[in-house]
Amino acid sequence: MCRSIKVLRRAGEPVTLEELDAAALQFVRKISGTRKPSKANQEAFDRGVREVSAASRRLLNSMSERAPSRALRAEKSAVTPPVTI
Repeated sequence: MCRSIKVLRRAGEPVTLEELDAAALQFVRKISGTRKPSKANQEAFDRGVREVSAASRRLLNSMSERAPSRALRAEKSAVTPPVTI
């Protein structure tokens, strides 16, 4: 497993197109076994990156909103004191 793969689905933070494209490029590099394709394979490589990016975008758009982690909820509650009336 590639250890440098980032989690893109974060609570309350939308994923940017740049993040999706970078993740798709990393994935295609990993499965193709090449960092820089030959000229003969460049078109197929680029198409693979576009298709992985589009599939990832569809996946993330179809998933329900992710709840904030306990650590994030605790951090927000510590920063914002409760209001008493």
